[in-house]
Amino acid sequence: MIDPLLILQLALAPDAAWQAQADRAPPAGVRAQVRIERHIVVRIPRMNVAPGMVAASSAPPLPPISWVERSGGDQCVPVSSLAAASITRPDAVDLVLSGGKRMRARLGEDCPALGFYSGFYLRPPADGQICARRDVIRSRSGGECRIETFRPLVPTR
Repeated sequence: MIDPLLILQLALAPDAAWQAQADRAPPAGVRAQVRIERHIVVRIPRMNVAPGMVAASSAPPLPPISWVERSGGDQCVPVSSLAAASITRPDAVDLVLSGGKRMRARLGEDCPALGFYSGFYLRPPADGQICARRDVIRSRSGGECRIETFRPLVPTR
């Protein structure tokens, strides 16, 4: 059995704990192994976009903004720039980036976006970018969908 105090020491000060453990020889015939892994998961929350929501101020509500896809655009998005997501189509997830820019992540044909209504998760790759035709997004229910393309969104006037 592994000493719980050792686990706590490894969590709080791993270098000192390993050195202290290396200085102390285990009893004869005892073998132990400790494996510590880190997993980073980024949760992207869903935006609360309800039609007809009235602002708390006395000013009249602004008209809704319609967003239109444009061709081209980057095929990778920095994970650190993702701020929120919105489901506006059955085959896509609209991403709100820091700074107000928007991108539409089109999903594969066999993957409806409806499973992402409560937000989704990403495992950020080593390069810090989420890319089309390479990365997947994961729903909170456990499903995953591959991102086929990213398209920039612009407001219509």
